[in-house]
Amino acid sequence: MLDANLTQQLKAYLVNIKQPIELVASVGDDAKSREMATLLDEIAALSDQIAVVAGDDKRVPSFMIRRVGTDIGIRFAGLPMGHEFTSLVLALLQVGGHPSKAAQELLDQVRALDGDYHFESYFSQSCQNCPDVVQALNLMAVLNPRITHTAIDGALFKDEVDARKVMAVPTVFLNDALFGQGRMELEQIVAKLDSGAEARVARQIAAKDPFEVLIVGGGPAGGAAAIYTARKGIRTGIVAERMGGQVLDTMGIENFISVSHTEGPKLAAELERHVRDYDVDIMTLQTATKLIPAEREGGLHTIEFASGAELKARTVILTTGARWRQMGVPGEDQYRNKGVAYCPHCDGPFYRGKRVAVIGGGNSGVEAAIDLAGIVAHVTLVEYDSQLRADAVLQRKLSSLGNVTVIKSALTTEVHGDGEKVTGLAYLDRTTGEHHEVALEGIFVQIGLVPNTEWLTGTIALSQRGEIEIGHRGETSIPGVFAAGDATTEPYKQIVVAMGAGATSGLAAFDYLIRLPADALAEAA
Repeated sequence: MLDANLTQQLKAYLVNIKQPIELVASVGDDAKSREMATLLDEIAALSDQIAVVAGDDKRVPSFMIRRVGTDIGIRFAGLPMGHEFTSLVLALLQVGGHPSKAAQELLDQVRALDGDYHFESYFSQSCQNCPDVVQALNLMAVLNPRITHTAIDGALFKDEVDARKVMAVPTVFLNDALFGQGRMELEQIVAKLDSGAEARVARQIAAKDPFEVLIVGGGPAGGAAAIYTARKGIRTGIVAERMGGQVLDTMGIENFISVSHTEGPKLAAELERHVRDYDVDIMTLQTATKLIPAEREGGLHTIEFASGAELKARTVILTTGARWRQMGVPGEDQYRNKGVAYCPHCDGPFYRGKRVAVIGGGNSGVEAAIDLAGIVAHVTLVEYDSQLRADAVLQRKLSSLGNVTVIKSALTTEVHGDGEKVTGLAYLDRTTGEHHEVALEGIFVQIGLVPNTEWLTGTIALSQRGEIEIGHRGETSIPGVFAAGDATTEPYKQIVVAMGAGATSGLAAFDYLIRLPADALAEAA
């Protein structure tokens, strides 16, 4: 199961185990059970702190990582390989007594949760969003004896997935009821359980002194801006719904200069680590709702948030990014995560052997169709334009696949379903005016981005597409307010471009501050 390189890496990690652990294996005679048994034996052979013992869990194959002599443990149903191998390594270390690097305040908050919480999460090995959820719930189970967690490979327990109508990952159940779907970080999960958390955090944020630079948004542009302003020694804050932004939802990245290949979550983690190398005040789980410009040059701008908090700053850099565009047709919202999906890498395995559609003929759509074609029975790619817009190399690959049909000049008009799941879609042939229906079980939407700027309407100059209008230094229509990244009129929505623009806006904000006359600052204060 483990190659020589992986074995050496794992052995190096396992020296950090401080307390003995048991791998309690529940296996049968099937091939997956044999694979699991082999994996567990290989892990145990790498440390004298690990032993394999027999178990009798209802899910086979599964295993529990248990601290010897205690009830502290984490269970995996299936093999945590692929993206989940890191979750396995962290689980071994944390159950073995190695401390988490999460903020102490957050760890204390988990320990203080009052109640019995039995979590079950469904993952797929190809899902890049699942590890954050699995790792957060695993850590909670280690910290609090009244919390349990079982991470389940949905592809391996198909009957269970069908019975619970799981059609997207990650999907989390709490005490047998649906708790949430999609990417969730530890802070978000704890906030949902701790009803007073939002108000406490809002009070803490509101008590902060004004920043010289406040960055709204934690993606590549925001991270780069924070690094450049913090290096100038000025008081910098970054406030966002999550650090990493949309990069967290990106699978393979092969055009980030000097790095031939990486993945979104890995790049986002490196970006956050780099920001934390500097004296930057990072505030997450905050959604901006209003910008109140300063009344005079050099004065304080105010940002209000959905939590009730507000922050003030001499300059503001808006890096709120963009989100996946939705079709906006009847049935889309009703069947979201019930056949309508936006991440083919995460949810594709649930449609193995089924018929699906991909909406969109750009690079993202064609890449999705190519990936899905290797899993599903048939892919129908629906493109609004009269021709595909993807790169030529992708179109050649697509045309070579025998189980893909391309429909051009087609406008999707409705998602059909039976009340529980998708059964098809309807589209209008824009050339003939005829209406058609396609029977299928999944729809993957890949039709571009929408800037996250609705909250700025009427306050700052926006383009017809809702993008923040900027100059060559990232300046906006409001003095002292700058912007960068996918939320702006910058025409190329690329990670490396966003980072460069973030650096530019950070330097521009610093330049603005040092050129403010002293009397303006004194008057504004």
